[in-house]
Amino acid sequence: MMYRKLLLIAPIFTLIVVVAGAYTRLTDSGLGCPDWPGCYGQLTAPDSPAEIARAEQRFPDAPIDPFKGWVEMVHRYLAAILGLIILSITVVAWRRRPGAGLEAGGTVPDKPGRDAHWLATGLLLLLLVQAMLGKFTVTLLLKPGIVTLHLLGGMLILAFLFRMAIGEFVDRSQVAIQRAQALAPWAAAGIVLLVGQIILGGWTSTNYAALTCLDFPTCHGTWVPPMDFQHGFHVLRDLGEAPDGSPLSHEALNAIQWTHRVGALVITLYFGTLGFIAWRVPGLRTAATLVLVTLTAQVVIGILNVVWLLPLWLATLHNLGAALLLCSAVMLRFMVCVPDRLPAAVAVTTARPLTLPAGVDTIRRQPT
Repeated sequence: MMYRKLLLIAPIFTLIVVVAGAYTRLTDSGLGCPDWPGCYGQLTAPDSPAEIARAEQRFPDAPIDPFKGWVEMVHRYLAAILGLIILSITVVAWRRRPGAGLEAGGTVPDKPGRDAHWLATGLLLLLLVQAMLGKFTVTLLLKPGIVTLHLLGGMLILAFLFRMAIGEFVDRSQVAIQRAQALAPWAAAGIVLLVGQIILGGWTSTNYAALTCLDFPTCHGTWVPPMDFQHGFHVLRDLGEAPDGSPLSHEALNAIQWTHRVGALVITLYFGTLGFIAWRVPGLRTAATLVLVTLTAQVVIGILNVVWLLPLWLATLHNLGAALLLCSAVMLRFMVCVPDRLPAAVAVTTARPLTLPAGVDTIRRQPT
């Protein structure tokens, strides 16, 4: 039971961490603490006069903002708790792996899937990489490439945990197998496209390019504005600067925002079509509905962010929408990847019983 409870809690808590990370980034609190993992040399953000005085002595070049410091530290506290949850999942999954109970001479109730311990181990390694990216986000002064990878890492952790959770709780036995399996490669391709769009969204946010185009659907009154892709998508550079150290041009920011909009259009058309097709397959209607609803909400939120000039609450909600859309896509992919053992089981449970006439206990083949 412990394993299932942890898998139920973990994705929800990860959503909270993802939203907290988005809020930290959008309030410019990423450098609210100039060091890591503490804040100005202590475990809490300095807010009393004495703490602020000590912080100023230790970090004379870092301006102190107690609000931003607390936003950053709360995000770190939440991430640390999530780390403990994932560590617990890994330990329990290994203890309950197939054969573990027999080796101990007993039985293992409520055993997870045969690959759950390896998935949990991979997830734990991903968490360690994510922690290092969190450190580099601060120590390398918000380099766009590092911050975007940090955002992607949080989304991937959520996707892994959600996949493990639905593997424990969701029943696929009522899915129309042949029709669903035909959608499997398209669902996988959709996840790849969505991850790419999340990267573009993170790149747009970390480069502060969300309001480069103040009109919609055009950009500066034209469908194809002047753009500089070479500098806009150069990964190894500092925030707000081109590779040579000069200020990042408006044309580079145009390229970032325009590409994100094109990616949003591709995602809308792709998942809109895939969701409609999946909705017509028996057993996939719930997953397809989740995809279509989260897709529609995310598109509306994205447009309103431009029209309403990126209010903080709506920009944070846009990150939540991306996370929920990713979870919906992962669920659809899970539902269409019916295990090889399932068709036989479904055939047994759905076959009509054969009723023989009274007194007849065998069926003889008639000559043709």
